[in-house]
Amino acid sequence: MRLTLKTTLATGVVALILGAGVASAQVDLIYSDTVPETDIRSQLLQSEFGDCLGDDFNFQAYHGATLVAQGTELTAMQRGNLDMGNLAIFDFQNQVPAVGILGMPFLFRDYEHMRAVYDSDVLDDLLGQVEEETGVKFLAFPYIGARHLSYIGDRRLMTPADLSGLRLRMPGGEGWQFVGQAMGATPVPVAFTEVYTALQTGAIDAQDNGFPATNAMRFNELITHMALTNHLIAANEFTISRAKWDSLTPEQQERVQMCADRFEAAIDRSTLDLENSLRSEFEDQGIDIYVPDLEAFQAHAIEMYMNSDYSAAWPEGLIERINAVGR
Repeated sequence: MRLTLKTTLATGVVALILGAGVASAQVDLIYSDTVPETDIRSQLLQSEFGDCLGDDFNFQAYHGATLVAQGTELTAMQRGNLDMGNLAIFDFQNQVPAVGILGMPFLFRDYEHMRAVYDSDVLDDLLGQVEEETGVKFLAFPYIGARHLSYIGDRRLMTPADLSGLRLRMPGGEGWQFVGQAMGATPVPVAFTEVYTALQTGAIDAQDNGFPATNAMRFNELITHMALTNHLIAANEFTISRAKWDSLTPEQQERVQMCADRFEAAIDRSTLDLENSLRSEFEDQGIDIYVPDLEAFQAHAIEMYMNSDYSAAWPEGLIERINAVGR
């Protein structure tokens, strides 16, 4: 067929339009977590991760468990219904029991120890196993605060024996519930978004979020005491499905990882600042904040874990290697 100048020009225009469409195509990243949109963590997620990604990505974040119910994010990612999530280590435990070691109370001495462990190569084999078996890639481990026992009551709870019969809210799932038992309480599964009402109505007596989450969800309006147990130095697992990750170009992967690192650093700074400032605010509100018998809590929790089926799945020698970091 003979091409006229007009046909040639028209063909060129179409090619340019199609080429522009391909060049401007964005990568959708659908994300879900349980914290409300007003939480500082949600704000930092958008500013430090979402905005950081740039125009090549369409980052869509859903908060307050409005898209995916708490505890089902991992399954949603495995089914291709969700690209990213900010999970807890217990979300992986049923599929990879060995990873439950990272949810044992009093495993980390403090924030510095936790961060040093995650920044080292001590966990490489374990986390690699989790990624391989679950099809989910770890991008970062943002620190969300040390978890403490806070409750409604008329006295200080100094030892695990004092928690006998105390209805302690824990997230759903076997791993989380065992943490509550190891602390000496009676764990009650309650979704994060329902804790305020559960405290208000007396369905639970206590919850164990740290200062930032307790403040963000206004639990401090209801609690009367906070025992500084520091039983979990809590870091979330900021993750992306392996299928989505593998669909990205090397340049896009580098961008996502860089923004995830930036998000982790911002969350760490914010959490540490809030932990320092909120204690005095809570005390000014009349909340009794005190240090219980930490040795008693540690001994009770460790004994329960070591005598349970959970510890049988832990990698041999890993606790010792974790303890050695920073010594």
